[in-house]
Amino acid sequence: MTTHSPSYPIGKFARPEGLTSAQRHEAILAIEELPANLLLLLRNATAADLAKQYREGSWTVREVVHHLADSHMNAFIRFKLALTEDNPTIRPYEQDGWALLPDVARVEIEPSMMILRGLHQRWSVLLRTLNAAQWQRTFYHPEWDHNFTLEQAVAQYAWHSKHHVGHIKAALNHE
Repeated sequence: MTTHSPSYPIGKFARPEGLTSAQRHEAILAIEELPANLLLLLRNATAADLAKQYREGSWTVREVVHHLADSHMNAFIRFKLALTEDNPTIRPYEQDGWALLPDVARVEIEPSMMILRGLHQRWSVLLRTLNAAQWQRTFYHPEWDHNFTLEQAVAQYAWHSKHHVGHIKAALNHE
């Protein structure tokens, strides 16, 4: 059995060169199912639960949920840019700084859950329509000095979805 650190409950992301059709399908499912997985996991969460951390010094459950909405809104925009422009340079953002803004600490998770439900519905519909050439379209990430194909990006955001569900499970002591 492989053990992972609290920081990486499902292991670190390994960027693939490409994906098979089956791997793309699995990645799309992970993205599509994130809102329902979060809802199931957090349906009985109390304010105290939302304040729990998955490890000392980590984000709280509340911060993770808001981060998922922030991150995946950016991801969706990156996909749309890559589909409509030639290798656009995307705009990185300071995720730790975003987590410190008042909308994270002072707002319940429901608005971010609503964002995730609508966003992931639209995103998964978009992903299911991509053809082979579209999966190879790219965007440039200046922070990592790398061109990402949409195939690589869908794998990363599928991992990201599962990664943060793992954090929430750990914070709430779920297996």
